[in-house]
Parts: sequence; C-alpha cells; structure tokens
Amino acid sequence: MRLVDRYDAIVCDLDGVVYRGDPAVPYAVESLSVAGIPIQYATNNASRPPSEVGEHLRRLGLDVDDSSVATSSQAAAWLLTRHVAVGAAVLAVGGDGVAEALRERGYVPVFSAADDPAAVVQGYGSDVTADDLAQAAYAVQQGALWLATNTDHTLPTASGFAPGNGALVLAVGAAVGRGPDLVAGKPDEPLYLMCAERLGVAPERVLAIGDRLETDIEGAHHAGMDSLLVLSGVHGVHDAVSAPPESRPTWIAPDLRALLEEVESLEPASSALREEWAARDGSSAGDVSRPLPEGLAALTE
Repeated sequence: MRLVDRYDAIVCDLDGVVYRGDPAVPYAVESLSVAGIPIQYATNNASRPPSEVGEHLRRLGLDVDDSSVATSSQAAAWLLTRHVAVGAAVLAVGGDGVAEALRERGYVPVFSAADDPAAVVQGYGSDVTADDLAQAAYAVQQGALWLATNTDHTLPTASGFAPGNGALVLAVGAAVGRGPDLVAGKPDEPLYLMCAERLGVAPERVLAIGDRLETDIEGAHHAGMDSLLVLSGVHGVHDAVSAPPESRPTWIAPDLRALLEEVESLEPASSALREEWAARDGSSAGDVSRPLPEGLAALTE
C-alpha cells in the first residue's frame, strides 16, 4: 500500500512544500498531480485571494481550480459565521483577500471603526497602514470581536524576514491590552477543519503536509489529522527531535515523492527521529541499552 492510499484526502501547505517563492519545489507538481485523492492547498497567507494563488499553481503545472485553495482569510470568515450573524459589518484589515473572503460569507467589509463593526478580521497586507491598525484597535475597544487570520511573526521575502501578521497583531494588542479573541490560521485548527469540511472527509482520514513544525504539523495535531513533514522547506529531522509532542509529525520524508511510495518502504517519524538521535549521539539506532531523551522516548513508544 502506498502512503497516499492510507488516506481519503490531503491538505497541503504551499510555500516550502509546493513552491519556494515562485518556482516549484522539485517533485512536488509531479507527485501531487498523480496522488489520486482530493487536495486542498492551505496557506496562512491572508493577503492573496484564492484566484491569485490558484493561478500560481496552474502556472506551475497543477490542474486545480480556485476552490481547491484555502486561505487563512477564508478560514477567518468561516469561523466568524459561528460567532457573528451573516450580514453584519466587519472591519477588514489586510490585503484584498480579507475583504473578499468576508463578502463570500455574506458580511459587509468596512474600513473604519466609525462604521460600528461587529467584528474585526485582521490579516496581513503589504499596504496596511498605522491608521488601519488604529481603526482595528478602536473597534476592539468598542466591543468588536477580534479575529486574526494568523499570528506568524515574520514573513519570508527575497531580502530577508519582514514583520508578518503576528507582528501587526501585537501592535494592536499593545493598544488594547490583550490578544485576539480567535485565530483562524495554523497552528490553530480552523483552517484545517474548514478544509476537511470542504473535502467532506473526517479529519482523521486526512493527511496534512507541511514543512514547518510549529504551524503546519502542530495545526494538524490540533485538528486531529496525521501529518507528513517534508524536508524541502524550513525544518529538518533534527528540529523534530527537539520539538514538543504536539509539533511532531506522523511521517517524515525528503520530498513529496513519499506519497507514492509503499508504506513498507517508509519509516514513520518515530523511527526517523530515533535514527537521528542515534546519529547525533554516536550510538546505534537499535541500541536500546541507552535511554532516549524523554520527549523522543514518548514519541517512539
């Protein structure tokens, strides 16, 4: 049985898994194109609307439509329906993707606290201004529910790391004296649960794929999904060794070709981590005479 055959659907991260910036990650397009099960492409990026992300994926060679893209802005609007009546005014902070996601769910995006919004949805946008953050702070102080699309503190760019939405959320938090009421993106579970709902598949039958332990893998854990850490992006095996239990993946592989490999030829993450510890410690992976570190031992039990 191939790894992909163990699951009914996939939720796949984008940057570092499918592409790096603009170009595709090696083997990603080929592997996903023949996976044979439904896929949702989930991103914490709240600024780009799904149509823009979908066009990027099609340019790389993936046969996807825009409905296969799930953004943290959409997850925030999805989450908002559980707390605020559809049709309400909502202060939209961020790129075009935030306001578009709100409209899709029947909300009325506004851009001033003077419009008495019932909620604030705060996402990243390259054109976000100090006044935008001030309007968010005013609305929260007036009693609006505060949702953050995600709390990533940094945003990778060609020039280095820029402040991400998490940094902008901290700025509003400094003014209002607290953090957001709800967070939609990874590592919180709403983005993953929205994807499972779209797919019509129970979370435990979905494989979540990512390259970041503290967002992709931890988010999968919170949503009750198995996870695959691919080593084509941010984190490697040695990072998983020292990660807390909720950030440890079910599977580890160099790239997405693992989806099409026989399960018997793959090592689950517990074995990969045991071997990594043995390599770092200078002992044999099969040497059970020496105890593993407490965190790693818990994973391999």
